[in-house]
Amino acid sequence: MNKSEIAQHMVKDSTIIKSNAIKVIDTLVTVIGDVLKKRDGKVTLVGFGTFKVIEKKAKVGRNPKTGAKINIPKKKVPKFVPGKELKKLIK
Repeated sequence: MNKSEIAQHMVKDSTIIKSNAIKVIDTLVTVIGDVLKKRDGKVTLVGFGTFKVIEKKAKVGRNPKTGAKINIPKKKVPKFVPGKELKKLIK
């Protein structure tokens, strides 16, 4: 399912128009991204889940074409942990 399809479901279940639903989705993604950029940023939507930032350690990998070793630097990546209610919905 993509953003447009999610917006269409939002329109069907409420009184907003599709363009406003898309703006809501875009704003939510922007706000979550902005909070995660902050040090130790974390966003919890009770029942849905938690977005947080984790730091992956530096490691040595291999180039799949040549097999040569390459250094992969440490980096921060977003992580989503589903909430209890979301887990119940997909069982």
